[in-house]
Amino acid sequence: MKITVLMAIIFIQTACSSLDKAAQINVKKVCGATPNCFEKVQDSIDSVPANSSKSYRIYISNGDYREKISLNKNNVYLVGQSREKTRLVFRDYAGIEISPGKNLTTAGSATLRIEAQDIRIENLTIENDFDFLSNDALASDNPKKINGSQAVALFIAAPSDRVLVRNVSVLGYQDTLFVNSGRSWFDKVLLAGNVDYIFGSGNALFTQSEVKTLARGKPVNPHGFITAPSTQTSSEYGLTFLNCRLTRDARVADNSVSLGRPWHPTTQFSDGRYADPMAIGKSIFINTWMDAHITTNGWYAMGGTTKEGGKKSFMPEDARFFEYKTKGPGAIINEKHRQLNAQEVAQFTRDNIFGDWRPQ
Repeated sequence: MKITVLMAIIFIQTACSSLDKAAQINVKKVCGATPNCFEKVQDSIDSVPANSSKSYRIYISNGDYREKISLNKNNVYLVGQSREKTRLVFRDYAGIEISPGKNLTTAGSATLRIEAQDIRIENLTIENDFDFLSNDALASDNPKKINGSQAVALFIAAPSDRVLVRNVSVLGYQDTLFVNSGRSWFDKVLLAGNVDYIFGSGNALFTQSEVKTLARGKPVNPHGFITAPSTQTSSEYGLTFLNCRLTRDARVADNSVSLGRPWHPTTQFSDGRYADPMAIGKSIFINTWMDAHITTNGWYAMGGTTKEGGKKSFMPEDARFFEYKTKGPGAIINEKHRQLNAQEVAQFTRDNIFGDWRPQ
């Protein structure tokens, strides 16, 4: 459903009272003599004063804005003219060499990186359009094969907190959405990818959203993994999906995609560099519809580095992976698809998940 400029502004003003007095900045492909207008999204963000308690609404007109964007100012609201035609897009990947012997890294590949608090993003698309499929189709011994094909579209990095993303498409393939800090709410969004495409240690709630697994460049078993949480044991909430839909591209086979696997990031400790033992991932699916691409076993193991320098497998049974009242052809109940009971699921309310944050 397309939303006009006027409707978009009215919706945002009524949805969040703090926007009533927000200063508006405009982004257009061609500004001309238009006052308070920028032709790049980054320039509009840079114009916002640092450490301002005032809210700023950045209204982005339709167009493809091909740039890497760093949102590091608090109280900023990015509002697109239309979800389909307002596109923040860039092409980067983790393995690209940025200097001799140094690669970009997964975090560095992001199209939009958020490092701020009280952020709202609505009515646009965020995409990393790295050509994953062509690279994925190459044989592993092909000299043209790129290692490090992680390509993040949206990265929520420290010290981010209170990030609301609504009516937005977040598109990529491997590692599409990296939620690694604070509390975030994804409402009525489309999240698309194929390998670990929703991951990180943050507390993220997904509501009434479509989570779509995309094709691979060639047949692979398993085809992919929806989540890869690295939730710390000290965190009560991780990746929570409520009233969502798990869909697939037509080329994704039945029984080929797991709900997730436990990511223990390799971390530098005082006694060495190894997989973080305190990252006991948490992914919860509640009242979620699942297509038949979800595997019979539901979840999958993931490798990590030992303190001694070797490798070990972290098993899904040791993570906090659960479901409740899932439905659809991929909603299977067995000993691998562990279920919450009614008392346990009662804690997964929006107020409990967000604590003192009360987004509209």
